Amino acid sequence: MTEHLLRPSRRRPRPVDAAVAAALFACSFPGSLITLPGQDLGIAWWPGVLLAGVSCPSLLWRRSLPRTTVVVTLLYATAASALGYLLTVLLLGPLMVALYSLAAGTGRRTANSFTFAGIALLVGTGLLTGPPGEPWVLKLLGPAAWLLLPTSLGTVTRLRAAYLEAVQARAEHAERTREEETRRRVAEERMRIARDLHDVVAHHLVLANLQAGAVARQLPGRPEEAGRIAADLTGTTSSALRELKSTVGLLRRTGDAEKPLEPAPGLARLPELAASFENAGLKVVVSSEGEAGPLSAGAELTAYRIVQEALTNVTKHSVARTAEVRLVYSRDRLAVSVVDDGGAEPAAAPPAGGYGVIGMRERARSAGGEIRVGPRPQGGFEVVTELPLQSPLA
Repeated sequence: MTEHLLRPSRRRPRPVDAAVAAALFACSFPGSLITLPGQDLGIAWWPGVLLAGVSCPSLLWRRSLPRTTVVVTLLYATAASALGYLLTVLLLGPLMVALYSLAAGTGRRTANSFTFAGIALLVGTGLLTGPPGEPWVLKLLGPAAWLLLPTSLGTVTRLRAAYLEAVQARAEHAERTREEETRRRVAEERMRIARDLHDVVAHHLVLANLQAGAVARQLPGRPEEAGRIAADLTGTTSSALRELKSTVGLLRRTGDAEKPLEPAPGLARLPELAASFENAGLKVVVSSEGEAGPLSAGAELTAYRIVQEALTNVTKHSVARTAEVRLVYSRDRLAVSVVDDGGAEPAAAPPAGGYGVIGMRERARSAGGEIRVGPRPQGGFEVVTELPLQSPLA
């Protein structure tokens, strides 16, 4: 829009250029009659008008052939000076317009070269054949001032157009960057939801499978114990449905849900999580050390999901009967460790390429933390992660 206002004549250059050429040709009539005070015109007026009639039409090509136009108008001005005309702005008008177009459409070096060459030619011609009695200062400074002015204006116009073009390019780049950032955030959110779905489904399905097996084993001889485990199985599946509904609910549009979603699970629900593994034959002890510091919602959810996935891996890949979840708070970090005893047999590590371990690593990195997964020298398996605490000033 700004460029359109600055350069409206580019849409229809020929009519505008024709009007400019006609106006400058009309100015050549009074320009050929101007003399110094107290002096008579030493030459007829019509040669100057005739030269203008040859020079002004060249302005029709000042956009497509700016160098040629400058040369033609410069020859006209030089001829007028050689004939003895006083070089005023009325006679130098065609050359000034040509220099403006050259400076606006080409580089600074080209425009300056033509300008200084024209000044030298006009000053030299004026000193040799200029009107008698014309002051030396006027012969030297007049052409320089009149030719430097349009060159400077043309250079400013070109620089402003380049600046506006750069601003527009930066705006377009910023818009593309915002779109790319939006797509990246959407991809990250989808990945986070996928990790949540994996953790929820894996955890509850493993527990449900173990509890269903226990019911089948206990039913013939201990029907009361089998009934209790079956009741716990119902609670496990209900909890799975609730968490799935809460996670998938993040994908709903605004206004689709009538009921608020459950809050994301956090460290306060670790005892409940530990109790859910009892029917799977795994006793989990939760302990804490140090003064609990503030965690961001994302970091707290990360810690909970890592503990959940680690305990699920214990039930899937180990014969361990006990596991310990330990929270250690320091000045700026929270260390979460999940350790199992390995049972009577050597501990089996989760598959290195499994999605559970990959998900734990991604979660820890996304929260700005670190994680270490591997067997212990004294037996068993451990998962240790460190997460940054939220600054109290944040």
